[in-house]
Amino acid sequence: MEKISDRLNKMPVSATLAMAQKSRDLQAQGVDVINLSIGEPDFDTPQHIKDAAKKAIDDNFTHYPPVPGYDSLRKAIVEKFKRENNLEFKTEQIVVSTGAKHSIINVFLAILNPGDEVIVPAPYWVSYPAMVGLAEAEPVYVKCTIDSDFKMTAAQLEAAITPKTRALIFSSPSNPTGNLYSREELKSLAKVIEKHPNIIVVSDEIYEHINFVGKHESIAQFPEIKDRVVVVNGVSKGYAMTGWRIGFIGAPAWIAKAVTKLQGQFTSGACTIAQKASEAALNAGVEEVHKMTAIFKKRKDAVLEFMKDIPGLKTNIPEGAFYVFPEVSYFFGKKYEDTIINTSNDLALYLLDKAHVATVAGDAFGSPECLRLSYATSEELMLEALKRIKKALSELK
Repeated sequence: MEKISDRLNKMPVSATLAMAQKSRDLQAQGVDVINLSIGEPDFDTPQHIKDAAKKAIDDNFTHYPPVPGYDSLRKAIVEKFKRENNLEFKTEQIVVSTGAKHSIINVFLAILNPGDEVIVPAPYWVSYPAMVGLAEAEPVYVKCTIDSDFKMTAAQLEAAITPKTRALIFSSPSNPTGNLYSREELKSLAKVIEKHPNIIVVSDEIYEHINFVGKHESIAQFPEIKDRVVVVNGVSKGYAMTGWRIGFIGAPAWIAKAVTKLQGQFTSGACTIAQKASEAALNAGVEEVHKMTAIFKKRKDAVLEFMKDIPGLKTNIPEGAFYVFPEVSYFFGKKYEDTIINTSNDLALYLLDKAHVATVAGDAFGSPECLRLSYATSEELMLEALKRIKKALSELK
């Protein structure tokens, strides 16, 4: 009898990965699909990082690593936090995992009990609610709109807190909106958190280096809540290392210890070769990262300029990451032949079918009035995709 677990039945499929698979299926049939659905830099991993991986193989880093990661990598992470974020951690507060996604689910499984609540500002990254559910807790959504640049205010945070609140999770820079919180905005949130000592903040900073407006700000910088903040980061986005699967946390020691215990029974340590490559990436600094960020900013500017000429799209101005998240409700109720657009999911499927451009519906991010487009592809392909989108949208009546 085929019967999967209740926890898996309750878990949705990742919308971003599902749309990416639909794109690949069409491409396999010979359809010229431009994929704007997945958040993956189109750059190759820098050569010095690949060289470090090759050396690690030659140096026989091929045996089981320590569960929380090699000490040399954890020290490099400690130094990165100090150098780039002015955050003080000890190596025992660092745990290396198989990607930042793995880091987050580790934390949730380590701190959440059935019935606990986790505040999730919407729009949110698609996997946050699924992870909360897997840990048998309940997501509590705080709706943030394009008019507030998709950011949660201190008043909204305060209103969402109940005696059951155990955690808050958010990303800055944000997936899917590209917004980022300023120091003052984070300080106002920290003042609220300070009043509620049971709440752990999970700060997803994986897009830290893809920042178009200046210095990255972390909510962990405020001493009054520092001992209740878990900083999640990794090498995937900033260093073009998505396939290497290395993420990490800087956390209160008791959480790091709990996560290590969990990981010891779950996955053990992350890939040895990828760890040594990540060590090289972090120790080399951010020069290569800044080169990539400059290209992302150029693409972002070109995308926003083009979108001005597409009637019905309402956009904010992303300050980081590599996404635009336009509001598309103008098109709801319109149709093309027998296709009626009632939701952003309908619109995403229409654009895939009609324009052969893959996007992701905002429903998956908690903002059903929006659509996510990634510009982590060449400017030439991006502009061709937008031309197709503009034409397809113009045919909706």
